[in-house]
Amino acid sequence: MADGEPDYSALPLTERWAHKAWKVRKGAYEEAAKQFEVTPDEYDPAFRPFNQDPSLWKGAVADSNVAAQSDGIAAFCAFLKFGGKENCIRSRGQVVTPIVEKGLVSTRPGTKASSIEAILLLIELDIAGPVIEDILPAISAKQPKVIAAALAALTTIFHNYGCKVADPKPVLKILPKAFGHADKNVRAEATNLAVEFYRWLRDAMKPMFWGDLKPTQQTDLEAQFEKIKAEPPPKQERLLRTQQAAMARAPPPGAEEEEIDEDGGDEPAEMDAFDLAEPQDVLSKVPANFHDNLASSKWKDRKEAVEALHAVLNVPRIKDGDFGEINRGLAKCMKDANVAVVTQAAQCIEVLAKGLRKSYGKYRSVVMAPIMERLKEKKQSVSDALGAALDQVFLATNLTECMEDILSFLVHKNPQVKEGTMKFLIRCLRTTRDPPSKSEVATIVEAAKKLLAESSEGLRSGGAEVLGTIMKIIGERAMNPHLEGLDDIRKNKIKEYFDKAEVKAKDKPKPAPAPAARGPPGGPKKIVGGAKKAPGTARKAAPPAAAPPPVSEPPPPAPQPASRVAPGSKLGMPKPSGLSGLKAPQRRIGPPGVASPRRAPAAAAPPPPPIEDEEPPAPSPPPKPRIGLGRGGLAARSLAKPAAATAAPSAPSPPPSSGLAAMERAELEELRAANERLIKQVDEMKHERSKFMSEVQELKNQNAGLIEDHTRDVLSIKAKETQLVRARSDAEAAEQTNERLRRELERLKRALSRAEGLAVSGGLGSPGVTSPTPDDVGIYRDGANYSSTRPSRMSFNSTLSEEKENGDVPHNYPRSKLSPELRYGSGSSGRGSPARGFRSAPIDEGAGHNTGSGASSTTGGPGANGVESWKRAAEVTSQLKARIEQMKAKQGFNRP
Repeated sequence: MADGEPDYSALPLTERWAHKAWKVRKGAYEEAAKQFEVTPDEYDPAFRPFNQDPSLWKGAVADSNVAAQSDGIAAFCAFLKFGGKENCIRSRGQVVTPIVEKGLVSTRPGTKASSIEAILLLIELDIAGPVIEDILPAISAKQPKVIAAALAALTTIFHNYGCKVADPKPVLKILPKAFGHADKNVRAEATNLAVEFYRWLRDAMKPMFWGDLKPTQQTDLEAQFEKIKAEPPPKQERLLRTQQAAMARAPPPGAEEEEIDEDGGDEPAEMDAFDLAEPQDVLSKVPANFHDNLASSKWKDRKEAVEALHAVLNVPRIKDGDFGEINRGLAKCMKDANVAVVTQAAQCIEVLAKGLRKSYGKYRSVVMAPIMERLKEKKQSVSDALGAALDQVFLATNLTECMEDILSFLVHKNPQVKEGTMKFLIRCLRTTRDPPSKSEVATIVEAAKKLLAESSEGLRSGGAEVLGTIMKIIGERAMNPHLEGLDDIRKNKIKEYFDKAEVKAKDKPKPAPAPAARGPPGGPKKIVGGAKKAPGTARKAAPPAAAPPPVSEPPPPAPQPASRVAPGSKLGMPKPSGLSGLKAPQRRIGPPGVASPRRAPAAAAPPPPPIEDEEPPAPSPPPKPRIGLGRGGLAARSLAKPAAATAAPSAPSPPPSSGLAAMERAELEELRAANERLIKQVDEMKHERSKFMSEVQELKNQNAGLIEDHTRDVLSIKAKETQLVRARSDAEAAEQTNERLRRELERLKRALSRAEGLAVSGGLGSPGVTSPTPDDVGIYRDGANYSSTRPSRMSFNSTLSEEKENGDVPHNYPRSKLSPELRYGSGSSGRGSPARGFRSAPIDEGAGHNTGSGASSTTGGPGANGVESWKRAAEVTSQLKARIEQMKAKQGFNRP
């Protein structure tokens, strides 16, 4: 220290940590960093004061002196680096906010770098969530430089740890706010963060915030995205401590690389809009009248219902609930006669399955069969919508669940349905991640072979593509047995599709069968290990190999040492292990020694279990020789080693063990055979079940079709009844109108008759003659007969008047064609005809002569009077016609 300055080194570290002199604080920070670096572990006493009072770090990282602050943040980095997870968790809540507000905005590059390193260490030691939560409030700070620094820190976090370690959802929600900031630096950092998100998430991030951006910002971002589209998928650059520990315990590099590659292959599929979005409750938003409108007889109402439902369901993620009724209604829409309703309903199923994912699997049986039945639609837009709905339903389930419906519709009578189902099967095989089982492969192959014999080129090519895709999944070697019997042309076609196919599922050989092959030798191990005198047997096994006479009995123990030596030298005795090592090859290779001719039949003896089971009673006498122990050349050796003599009786005991092993092997074979039979039975039952299920589905479809036909018939009957009721009411109304008009017409006729009668009576005098009068042909008519003919004349004249009124009779109607009664009758006929004057002349003349010779001379005067009467009658008639037309116009009656 300089002269005149007090020495503060004697003060405790915690007091110097909070001293008012910045140099004292700076020295304390430096000293603490050195202490942390030399600590042996995270439980060193040097960490204790900071664990007891984590708030000490709050003042250090936000020190008012920039030089001291730099050392304080560096000391905190050393504390995290050597202190471990517990120290990180205790101090995390005290330091993140001060580092963001004071450290990241520092003008010193070292301070800024230390601040970033401290944030990354906090994530590395634990998790990223709490750190990001403490950084996000800085996005709402008043100073733009704090917001920009916080966004830059978030970009660094996601660049180093990726979106699997650090959850991007909270940051994506506040990103539109940063894009709307007035400061250009803030917007630039927001752009950098969005580009970093695009590296990891691609287009899956857009639904979260894209709609809140301005069009110009969207254009700029698209230009930035184009630059990184060609880049390979990013990888995590910095590992967590837990990941580092897992890598330290990882298997050999080759296996580890395989696992990493497999995980890496799955990683891009895991990040999508579904994982980033929050579940939304859409059931409460479904219109209350949805089901009523869906059942309406008007197609516009049904279309509006499914359109409103689509607007509600079109969200990235849907909260699970009871969508059974909605799915049943949408499935019924698949039979709608209007293709617009069918298309919109298929889109509703697509977004619902996409929003529910695996939760939608329980509704598969409700919607899949109706959708596939509707594949008969030839309109491309409808078939595309149906195919997209089927794809989303499949992603919510798996190939095994969809197999029954697919196979049943592959043999559909409609070629359009068959082709659409075949294309759906190909898409399923391409997208599934679980390879189909052997039975499923066999079933699919058989169905595809049938397609190869179809008359349509599209179906034949589709069958070859199905087989090629299956071959890509299971491999050429496994597929060759299924292709037997096909000609070379079809095989070449299948090979072409095999080369072009891209699948996500690969059928890999499983290592499980290898341990199963070692299982039978394991049985004898346990049996030999279970016998307490097994070591003695191992020792006694060596002498019989040198002596030919007693070799006939010892061969059964020979297999035991071989099986005993295989696991590893657990006996610990060199001689027995060496001899047993010589005998083990004898069992595998064959008869190499002198005693091999006799061991060959002995080795052949164990396979039949009954002989092995009957032999143990025979060796029971050998315990007697234990006392004498005189067995040829073996007596001297037994006296030299008593332990071997005690082990001699154990020699006959092993045969039962080898016999039991053989029995177990026989039982194992029987169990395997029984297992195969059961597997065959299960496969047959599955096949029968699939057949029954297909029949049940067909019956369900038929029942649904009958119900639909019945409903349609009932509706048509009701419509016909309604039409009949309306027709009856219209007929009654028409009858009433006709009756009213008939009465009015009769009234007008009567009025016309009265008017004509008045006109005639005004123009002609009363006949006043009742004596018979001659007609043109000299026939005399009396008054009674003459008057009796008036009704007929009235009827004829009224008919003439109607014909004249309708314009049917011309004005120059020839009078010579009228009957004599009309020409010479007396009285009024109800018509103002000129003949009326001519008919009255003979009546007047009849009063003055008896011979009728002067008829022609007296016709001049009455003729003139008749002309005047005709004129007056015509005037009256025209007036009456005008009145009739006025009355008709008032009553709204128009003659057709």
